[in-house]
Amino acid sequence: MQKALTIAGSDSGGGAGIQADLKTFAALGVYGMSALTAITAQNTVGVQGVYELPAGFVGLQIDSVVSDIGVDAVKTGMLANAEIIAVVAAKVEEHDLPNLVVDPVMVAKSGDPLLREDARDALISLLLPLAVVVTPNLHEARVLTGLTIENPEGMRKAAAAIHELGTRYVVVKGGHLPGESVDVLFDGREFTLFRSPRIETRNTHGTGCTFASAIAAGLARGQGVVEAVGAAKEFITVALRHSLDLGQGHGPTHHFAALYERAGMPT
Repeated sequence: MQKALTIAGSDSGGGAGIQADLKTFAALGVYGMSALTAITAQNTVGVQGVYELPAGFVGLQIDSVVSDIGVDAVKTGMLANAEIIAVVAAKVEEHDLPNLVVDPVMVAKSGDPLLREDARDALISLLLPLAVVVTPNLHEARVLTGLTIENPEGMRKAAAAIHELGTRYVVVKGGHLPGESVDVLFDGREFTLFRSPRIETRNTHGTGCTFASAIAAGLARGQGVVEAVGAAKEFITVALRHSLDLGQGHGPTHHFAALYERAGMPT
């Protein structure tokens, strides 16, 4: 069985973070492992607290997994601070970790910050050049580029600008734009657009984590980047269509909806 490692924060509400990542890996037939960067007190309405783990201990978790079990793909999420980013980047290089997917998590769905401002430069200079794929949403793409993004053409410009930071493939997610849901993939030469009907739901907690993890799972299983992104787009669309109306805020997506459907279980 192929193996994927998530390096991210824990979401006590279960909808995002390593919980979403591990559910996604399991749903897509990949063995999931985790290196925690932070523990959050979090639910569907917000983040009530964040406890960042020591950077050295994050590195130790990575060493433990890689030295024994090995990995076929790595996905990063909430990295919290510059020290953790530096350690993660160093471990990616030290162990020559394959198929790195970076979800540049900066802000929670509720608007709560998940990355310190002083860590943005470290993310850009240390981690993005090591990534095979980076998956910013519109807000993150604006922060990374300084560009105004209001339509797919703006997404193309942002993807090209982020590609210049050293990442091989950039997926700018257009979920926050009105109308059809369009994601733009750029490989340095060509743009590929992935489209799906917009699903009207407030239950979108963890969509970014889930999408990036689905890409990592596809890469772990030997898919090419374009194929993995397309499959991830289909996966998150089904998960959103059957999203769970839990809590008083943004409920989670349903990571196992497709499996439940095939098993004849209610979704």
